[in-house]
Amino acid sequence: MHIICLVKFVPDVDNFRYDYERHVLIRDQAQQILNPDDAAALAYALRCKQEREDVTVELVTMGPETVLDSVRDLLRCGVDGATILSDKQFAGSDTYVTSLVLGAYLKQSAFDLILTGTRALDGDTAHVPAQAAEVLGIEQMSHIKSFDEIRSDGEKVTFHVETEWEVLTYEMELPAVCSLTRDATYKLPYVRYDDLDLDVDDRIQILRNDDLKLPSETLGIDGSLTRIASAHTKELGAREQVVVQADDAGVETVYQFLREKGYV
Repeated sequence: MHIICLVKFVPDVDNFRYDYERHVLIRDQAQQILNPDDAAALAYALRCKQEREDVTVELVTMGPETVLDSVRDLLRCGVDGATILSDKQFAGSDTYVTSLVLGAYLKQSAFDLILTGTRALDGDTAHVPAQAAEVLGIEQMSHIKSFDEIRSDGEKVTFHVETEWEVLTYEMELPAVCSLTRDATYKLPYVRYDDLDLDVDDRIQILRNDDLKLPSETLGIDGSLTRIASAHTKELGAREQVVVQADDAGVETVYQFLREKGYV
């Protein structure tokens, strides 16, 4: 089974520069971090590889070559190979163009499952997973919290989507695009001390638009169908979790919570 993980390296939300004239992030000079939702997706892929010998994991990202060091560390964590889609023509691409570029590469790739995050810190639109699936003509689901074990035949996958009110279980035929949230329980491993200086460059390929052969007028700002009117930094907060017992005190705690929220 070949799993492709679509990941994005996003500017540190507490420290980035923004071009207010062109309404684009200045990514080349920003400190990049792995998008948290994508980190959960990659962590699940590596867990699959650990549990099954037939699983290979490929990382695919679109962005400047400044992400190379971060990509190398992920390869040292167990990823089998990485593809970086990097070209000046891609600069300023909206989610529509991003999906076209990713789709152009994925169409020429063999895969059983595509894993990615639902949202990105620097955009928060959740467009790309669904749009990439549309380009490929395959099924897609977002906001995945956890998976059941992938069947040995590799034909279907079962996963759980948690909403505010319930947990829904879905079964989807493969190939498909599955998008996780940062609340998923899967965590990336650390690089082993012995592998900190491991040379992994032979497992990285950098592709330009000359390789993908997309019309230049469909790329970047010119090809984008959306325009950003304004931008702001999203503030993230920790969720508070309260565990109660199935007794009178627990029932009272839940009742008071619902009353405060205006549900009762």
